[in-house]
Amino acid sequence: MNEISSAALIELSLNLTKSLTSNDRFDNLLSTIRKAITCEAVAVLAVKGDNLVPLALQGLTKDTLGRRFVIDEHPRLAQICQSERFVRFPSDCSLPDPYDGLLIGRDGDLPIHSCMGIPLHFEDQLIGVLTLDSLIPNIFDDIPERTLEVITAMASVSLNTALTLEQLERNIDHSNQVVAALSQPNVVAEQNELIGQSAKMLALKKEITLVASSQFNVLIQGESGSGKELVAHDIHQQSSRKASPIVYVNCAALPDNLIESELFGHVKGAFTGADKNRAGKFVIADGGTLFLDEVGELPLAAQSKLLRAIQSNEIQAVGQDKVITVDVRIIAATNRNLQNEVEKGTFRADLFHRLNVYPIEVPPLRVRDGDIALLAGFFIEKTKRKLGIKQLKISPEVLDYLSSYQWPGNIRELEHLLSRAALKAFARQKEKAIVKITLNDCDELSNDALSHNKITTHQRAAVPTSLIAHSTINLRHEVDEFQKQLITEVLTEEGGNWSLSAKRLGTDRANLSRLAKRLGISIIKTVG
Repeated sequence: MNEISSAALIELSLNLTKSLTSNDRFDNLLSTIRKAITCEAVAVLAVKGDNLVPLALQGLTKDTLGRRFVIDEHPRLAQICQSERFVRFPSDCSLPDPYDGLLIGRDGDLPIHSCMGIPLHFEDQLIGVLTLDSLIPNIFDDIPERTLEVITAMASVSLNTALTLEQLERNIDHSNQVVAALSQPNVVAEQNELIGQSAKMLALKKEITLVASSQFNVLIQGESGSGKELVAHDIHQQSSRKASPIVYVNCAALPDNLIESELFGHVKGAFTGADKNRAGKFVIADGGTLFLDEVGELPLAAQSKLLRAIQSNEIQAVGQDKVITVDVRIIAATNRNLQNEVEKGTFRADLFHRLNVYPIEVPPLRVRDGDIALLAGFFIEKTKRKLGIKQLKISPEVLDYLSSYQWPGNIRELEHLLSRAALKAFARQKEKAIVKITLNDCDELSNDALSHNKITTHQRAAVPTSLIAHSTINLRHEVDEFQKQLITEVLTEEGGNWSLSAKRLGTDRANLSRLAKRLGISIIKTVG
């Protein structure tokens, strides 16, 4: 078709007006474009810093939504971004296509094909791009300029509306360099957005938006590797404190004799080794947010001192009589159930209630339906840059297999597995322009999955019928007791080798060690 018909234009305008969400608006836009212009793939991407972030697409694999395209690393995208108007690339253009291997139904390099890009501006500022790809050479050459001008205008308005609504609803400022510099967790530095479109993640994002605008203390609970640090960072970035630092404290890594100094600071000569004054984390975070990661690992003595600081907003450096008033919002995170810890007497009830003003539960990866493909795309794109690979893709069989796994190590386990798989795939295919990850590269996942299935069978067989007959069951207590028994048995069978035991139990060694510590398991001598 040479030009968008009046009927199609009216239909598009009405659909965009009726669209209540950005996804609806973009889907209507892309569908109308494909009615007017023959193409196999079309995508709209937003400019975020140095990256182009896919917001909606058709004709491309789902993991493409999770990718972040660094503009300077993709010559075609860079040329589109630098242009004032649409760019038609010659069918025999030698520049690499960012979508090589990502078109649905195409496994290798794109053959000679048509590619066109449209920069999307609003008030003379580049806010995104629209890309179109067709397997028919030169098909875009005869499209009238007026048709492309209409598409450009519609896409620009749609994108600007979506970005404006996003900013108003979420109040995110990604350009705060002070916060980025002082946010110590690596996950925050490398991944500054919560990726996922599952119902669980959408609910989590709503919770974050709701509590971020308040000054409430927040307690984030969730399994290891589920993204608690990222949630804390997102809450801070959406809060009125975003211009001030978010200061990170790993409570599990603090030696007992240095906890007070780390949190509240010390003066010179306060103790052996204190050769100069040092500000504590409360002072550094004044006006901002203090993120207490793994707060459940704090000993009782340290909990009482932390409680006093939170109650009074006053701190006292070690070795100093002067009291300092601070304005700090507390966000705490733990993989423990602190309510249970309170009942067992290992965590102070008054501190728990001070932290648990607004509880947030981060869902484990196994219940986030549909998010694995997006996360895989994000991690694959990041790994591709680290390894210097031109293009890296995942076979559909791998995505299916990833989606069927239970992920005891959650997102962290997924990232590490994909990194290893990418390295293996690259070693096999160094001469190929498109490196493809196959099931053969994910042998560790296969072993872990088998271990998990064995454990599940063991668990089902081990539940006593007498327990099920009881009218009331303390589920968490019984699960803890079973986990303790199972871990102890596996450790004994493996001669105390924690690495082999973790592999059999379908988790990693660090997670197993933390779980064993919580359950009070300390009977096996470590030999590996």
